[in-house]
Amino acid sequence: MNAFYCSVHEAEEPERYKGMPTAVAGSVELRKGIIVTSSYTARSKGVKTGMTVREGLKRCPGLILIKPDFDLYRKYSRGFLSIAKQYTPLVESVSIDECYLDITGSKIFGTPLEIAAAIQNRIREEWSLPCSIGVAPNKLLAKMASDMKKPNGITVLRLRDVPEVLWNRPCVELFGIGAKTAEKLTKLNIRTIGQLAAADEAMLVKQFGVSGSWLKQAAYGMDHSPVNPVRERNKSVGHTTTLPADVTERGEAHRILLNLADQTARRMRRQSLVASTVQITIRTPDMKTITRSSTLETPTESADQIHKEACRLFDTHWKDGRPVRLLGVTLQNLQNRDAAAVQLDLFSYNEQPKREALTKVMDNLRDKFGENAVLTAGMLGDDPSTRIRDRRIRGTSLQLDEHLLYSDE
Repeated sequence: MNAFYCSVHEAEEPERYKGMPTAVAGSVELRKGIIVTSSYTARSKGVKTGMTVREGLKRCPGLILIKPDFDLYRKYSRGFLSIAKQYTPLVESVSIDECYLDITGSKIFGTPLEIAAAIQNRIREEWSLPCSIGVAPNKLLAKMASDMKKPNGITVLRLRDVPEVLWNRPCVELFGIGAKTAEKLTKLNIRTIGQLAAADEAMLVKQFGVSGSWLKQAAYGMDHSPVNPVRERNKSVGHTTTLPADVTERGEAHRILLNLADQTARRMRRQSLVASTVQITIRTPDMKTITRSSTLETPTESADQIHKEACRLFDTHWKDGRPVRLLGVTLQNLQNRDAAAVQLDLFSYNEQPKREALTKVMDNLRDKFGENAVLTAGMLGDDPSTRIRDRRIRGTSLQLDEHLLYSDE
């Protein structure tokens, strides 16, 4: 999909946004944050994704800033995916605005170009959205082709076209090669995709491990990964803990929620997911259970944010001094982190990268040295919530609960 978020707002309110320079950005009222995406009209005036709102307004004083509406984006995402699935059951959704289709068995609908044109036209007519389509013998080349003509382009890229079309391009333009890999290739004097294709495979394997062989094949346009039909994502990730003694102190409940939020967020990050909804579970000594939840403005992977929301829910819905026997934190409305990556920066442009870097370092340390390698003071204690960091036992008595169903790793 082309400029998906802005295109959705234009489709929803054409009288306000059609043909206008628009940008979806965080904290619209305060004119802070970054630009997540911009319309093609705005792009023609120099507005780019990742640019600060201030810079965007400087380049395009008439830029219309729009607050993100992820429920609306998901609605339109389901809409274009529903059209794609009418041409083949083999549809792999890779983000909120992109999917692969395997149309090997779809000849009843016409040639590949006819199918592509039909899908593109229907998405435009039924959802008023522009999209670009790449037609190729594999996923790698289809992805590369889909990026070649925007908006509303259809590009065919065959294996025999690879030397002429791709080999003169820099390595970083090959889908799957990031900036760090491209930098390492440059140090090896491999700057173009053609040079990568000509490189010695043994040398690439020595430098990049098993990825070295993939780099060589990809440079030739080879890709054997199948199109996997859309699978249902995990509905939730959660932890509960039954306490050996009733908890009546609010501060103690907050500390237990911290341990629960920490490990729930850790499990979610391992699956490269982010959550939009935080739910808490509270059970009394007489086995009465309540759940309360709230939806965040933007998806998160932050244990700190999850903990704050869990405490707010607890403070709002639980009276001081009332005993608690069980507490739980569950994350819902999950989506792939890559699909939501830009959303993570919306409301904290300056601080978010620092927090993400710190979280990554802490995760790496705990992966290497154990869950107790890095803790905050609030996580210390001797109740069962501290033991959910032990992967060997948390899947048994601490997780099993006939009254509560939570997804597990």
